[in-house]
Amino acid sequence: MSKRAMIELKDIYKRFYIGTPNELQVLNGISLTVYEGEFVAIVGASGSGKSTLMNIIGALDRPTEGEYHLEGLDMIAAKDKDLSGIRNRKIGFVFQTYNLIARTNALKNVEMPMLYAGISGKKRVERAKELLTMVGMEDRMKHLPEELSGGQKQRVAIARAMSNDPAIILADEPTGALDSNTGRMVMDLFHKLHKEQGKTIVLITHSPELAEETGRVVTIKDGCIIGERQGSGV
Repeated sequence: MSKRAMIELKDIYKRFYIGTPNELQVLNGISLTVYEGEFVAIVGASGSGKSTLMNIIGALDRPTEGEYHLEGLDMIAAKDKDLSGIRNRKIGFVFQTYNLIARTNALKNVEMPMLYAGISGKKRVERAKELLTMVGMEDRMKHLPEELSGGQKQRVAIARAMSNDPAIILADEPTGALDSNTGRMVMDLFHKLHKEQGKTIVLITHSPELAEETGRVVTIKDGCIIGERQGSGV
């Protein structure tokens, strides 16, 4: 049975400073389809356009030209207020810098997306505790971000990304700020989410070794896809 397309990008261009002498074209006609349950890596050097592409996939930015459908929804036609709801429900974000809210403990950080989704307090707490336990952070629920190591912060961030049970997880250099042992632990968590929960995961990385662990490796250079191959994690 053929799997349904989750992310469909067609001829995506992104320009900045449009109409000025320093106009910059970052994405040059990218077309990419990611299917339900895939674990895909987008790999490229700094400045290749991969983070810009991630922002467009995550509906954090709009392309200058092109078509984008997320689970069949036309993301180009969607209004800004609709996009924020789509981001909250359908996409879980994990960033290199964790993006946790300071002076807010781990439990409350994980609850936050559920608060915006209108989930009741009791359910939020139950789900947040369950997710923090899943990522091995059950003993650190009341700790503030500043009291956590980098790896612990990233595990809280992964729990938060899962809070509304999104169909898609977008991870932008999630191990970039971590040592190799801690990075390994974070990658193992992604593999677990992929295998046990069937999550569709897009991993943005500059590391060929990490990319190789996924099911499909998409290489980007100068805003163009220059190659695709199977990874070892199929």
